[in-house]
Amino acid sequence: MGQGAEPRRARANDGELGAAVARAQDGDEAAFAVAYRIVQPALLGYLRGLVGEDAEDVASDAWLEIARDLGRFQGDGAGFRGWTATIARHRALDHLRRRRSRPRPAALEAEVLDLPGPHSTHEQALESLSTAQALALVRALPRDQAEAVLLRVVVGLDGPTTARVLGKRPGAVRTAAYRGLRRLARQLDVPGTEGEGVTDEASRTLGESK
Repeated sequence: MGQGAEPRRARANDGELGAAVARAQDGDEAAFAVAYRIVQPALLGYLRGLVGEDAEDVASDAWLEIARDLGRFQGDGAGFRGWTATIARHRALDHLRRRRSRPRPAALEAEVLDLPGPHSTHEQALESLSTAQALALVRALPRDQAEAVLLRVVVGLDGPTTARVLGKRPGAVRTAAYRGLRRLARQLDVPGTEGEGVTDEASRTLGESK
């Protein structure tokens, strides 16, 4: 997704999050609770997209590791989102391996343009999604698309941070997120989705369904 499609809602309280994390690193338990309340809803939405109904258990494991290693974290609020998403992803993949169910291999690696565009019919599709519907549809996407959509739109990470979490190039992440959102619109039989850009509003709509 392009620069205009950054998840604004997630970034709005990054200052508060960064301050809470800094206080928590100094031993302030109440501040850690603040950081948890800010990060947990989006993190849980991401994990639901990966492991379904086991998301709560995986999130608990992730937060135990986050609390244990908090002193090692260096960065701001946005960086903390990426760090916690990386930990949660590792715990989710461990969980999937224990279930002997491996994620589908990534299918897209091509780099494309920055994906700008006017209003599109993708937003019409996404506006109709409930939380359960959204996650069910996202989970049905190829894994690279599903994770890119979840991290960018639900967790609220920017492109470079999402690329670091996934170990991919930023261009590949933009491509996967764009194609994932376009595919969601097609699955809902919204006419005219072919070839149109994914807008900030479309991304924001899916974020609201987490």
